[in-house]
Amino acid sequence: MVFEIVKHPYFQRLRRIKQLGLTNLVYPGANHTRFQHTLGTVHLMLKSINVLRTKGVEISDEEQEAACVAILLHDIGHGPFSHALEYNIVENVHHEDISLLVMDKLNRDFYGRLDLAIEIFTDRYERKFFHQLISSQLDLDRLDYLHRDSFFTGVAEGVVGVDRIINILNVKDDVLAIEQKGIYSIENFLIARRLMYWQVYLHKNVIISENTLLQVLLRAKKLIRNGHDLFLTSGLSYFLKRAVDFNLFTTNDEGLEQFMKLDDDDMMTCMKEWCYANDKVLAHLCRTIINRQLLTIKMSNRPFKEAEIEEIKAQTKAQLQLDDTEVNYIVFTGLSANRVYNEEEANINILTPEGEVLDVIDASDQFNTSILSRPVKKYYICYPRMV
Repeated sequence: MVFEIVKHPYFQRLRRIKQLGLTNLVYPGANHTRFQHTLGTVHLMLKSINVLRTKGVEISDEEQEAACVAILLHDIGHGPFSHALEYNIVENVHHEDISLLVMDKLNRDFYGRLDLAIEIFTDRYERKFFHQLISSQLDLDRLDYLHRDSFFTGVAEGVVGVDRIINILNVKDDVLAIEQKGIYSIENFLIARRLMYWQVYLHKNVIISENTLLQVLLRAKKLIRNGHDLFLTSGLSYFLKRAVDFNLFTTNDEGLEQFMKLDDDDMMTCMKEWCYANDKVLAHLCRTIINRQLLTIKMSNRPFKEAEIEEIKAQTKAQLQLDDTEVNYIVFTGLSANRVYNEEEANINILTPEGEVLDVIDASDQFNTSILSRPVKKYYICYPRMV
C-alpha cells in the first residue's frame, strides 16, 4: 500500500517542493525536498514499531501499514515553498487540512483502504500512541526534519540522537512514553530544536526572503483581480484569479486537483517573468528573490515605534516613487516567535523504572518550566537596502 501511494502523482509532486522553502538563499545546501523527508519518516516509523514490538507492545500488520500511510501523507497538503505561502494560496487553510482532504480523495480511489490511516492521522483511533508518533512534541516528523535539515544546512547544532530516542520509546496505557534512562537525549532534542529555529528556520535572511515571497504572491493576486495581465501557470491562475477557501475545496474536486498541480516551479517560473512586469512593485520584489538582492531587516525585542515605521516608508516612497498602498508591499513588519516546549499540548512523557509517567519538565534535573515554555519573540521590519 505504501509503495502504491509513493507512485501516485500526488505524492511524486513532493519531489518538487523544497523542505525549507527559500532557506537555500542562506544555506546553499538546503535543497532537499518534502519527498525525501516523508520517506524518512516512514523509515523511522518502521524502526519505532519494531522497537515497540520487542518491548511487548502488540501491533498488528494492519496497524503498521496504516501508521506508515498516515505519516507518509502527513505533509501531502503542502503547497509551493512549504510554509512560506501557507494560508495564502488556499486562503486561511492549514496544510494539514489539505492533507486530510487528499487522504480522503485517495481513500475513495483505493476503495477504503486508508480508513485506519485516517483514524490515526485525525487522532480518532483508540490507541493514541500511533497518532503521537506522527504528531506530538516528540514525533517522528520532528526527529527526521531536525536531523535532515541539520545535515543539508551544515548546522551541527541540530544533530539529535534519532536512533537512541527510538530505542528508548515505550508505551504505557496506549500512550507514548520515553524510558527515563534516555532523558538526556530528550533534553538534547529540545535544545537542538531551539537552536535550529533561530539559526535556520527563523534566520533573519530566511524571514526576509519568505516574507518577500509572500508579498510577491499578494501583489500578483491584487493585480490580477484588478484586471492586469500577468504571466501565470495554469495552477496559479486558478488560485490567483479567485478567492479559494476551504469551502470551495470541500464542495469542488477541481480546486484540489488544481492544488495538486502546484509546486515550487510554478512560483519560480512566474517570478522570473514578473521581474520584467510593468508593475514596478512586483518587478522589484521578484528581482530581490531571483537575484538574491534581499531587503534589509532590522530586528528588536520590542515592537517598532510607529514613527520609525512611517519614516522608513516615507524614504522608500521617495526613493522608489511609490504611493501609500504600494509601499506596504516593500516595507512591512512582523513577529517571529518560538517556544521550545508547550505545556498546553500533549506532554513528552517520561516512564520511570517503577512504571510511573512524568512530564519531561518534572523528570528533568536541568530544565525548568519558565525557561522551556516561555515564548521567545523577535519583532522585525523589512525595507529596501537603499533606504
